[in-house]
Amino acid sequence: MLTRSSRQTDLQIRPLQYRDLDAVERLCGEGELDGVSSAPCSMVQQQQPVKLSRWYGLLRSFGWLPHPWRAALSMYVAEFGHRVRGVIRVSPFNHTRSTWRVDQIAVESAIFESKEGVTTVATASDMGTALLRYCLENIWQASTWLLELDVNDQDALGLYRQNGFQLLAQMTYWSFSAQKLREVADREPDLPNLQPVSNADAQLLYQLDNMAMPPLVRQVFDRHPQDFKTSLLQSLVALVRQWVSQTETVSGYVFETQRKVAIGHFQLRLCKDGSQPHQAQLTVHPAYTWLYPELIVQMARIVQDVPEQSLQIVSADYHRSGRNSWRRWGPIGLPIR
Repeated sequence: MLTRSSRQTDLQIRPLQYRDLDAVERLCGEGELDGVSSAPCSMVQQQQPVKLSRWYGLLRSFGWLPHPWRAALSMYVAEFGHRVRGVIRVSPFNHTRSTWRVDQIAVESAIFESKEGVTTVATASDMGTALLRYCLENIWQASTWLLELDVNDQDALGLYRQNGFQLLAQMTYWSFSAQKLREVADREPDLPNLQPVSNADAQLLYQLDNMAMPPLVRQVFDRHPQDFKTSLLQSLVALVRQWVSQTETVSGYVFETQRKVAIGHFQLRLCKDGSQPHQAQLTVHPAYTWLYPELIVQMARIVQDVPEQSLQIVSADYHRSGRNSWRRWGPIGLPIR
């Protein structure tokens, strides 16, 4: 922390408490503040601003269960001048919890506090750095940290570089208007052996994920077949969430019979009431790039059955220009934990 009086106790980092919920919802609801904000690593995984006021006690009581909101409890706040001035939300990125993700950081601008004739200053960068370092030092399972940022957000890039993050890969984002989707859906896609996804296909999807990634990205993500399976509890919770949010998830993969491998996969999140864009995640084997337009046609045909909306797609090919993913190898100056 940079202060005119070097009192480190003025800025405190601690886990989220019930009394912080109103301030946290306000901070998260205000969006990106001073460029110190990060997005999740997939559109499909995007989460709405935290709304835990009603359910916080219940979630804490059942914190040992692997429910999907468990990650929402991995939140820490920066308290300065007896008020919550910043918040960080993190979550495990893979099943083994060896890689964690920074989902969001939201902080206020520079705060001044006068006490006993001494003025103490806490800037957005100070609080962002303090929140990051608290998580890096206290979440012992994490050997690698990653997050995703807009390549044009220089303030946020500077903050994360300062804390040891390095450029890892680039993601590609596309957006198709409802009119374009109607045009694309006119033809039949050339997708032999298009299969629905089930837990039995986890090994195939794991292999496709590995083949689509450069070695360094594969090492950082550290995914396993279990990351591509859905438990019964997760399935039930997903059904409830889809019913409440009026959404539906459709997924499929293309199976190559000669090599007996998956060569393309999509996961499409449909909005049934037309209140928000449809979202999709697309993975294609590097040797079968002709699948990109065919899978897009397939998704365009699927969205014709629901109210018109645009379609946002993120492609995990890591080779096109777009938004940057960043990685961190443990604390600066120390070996990987």
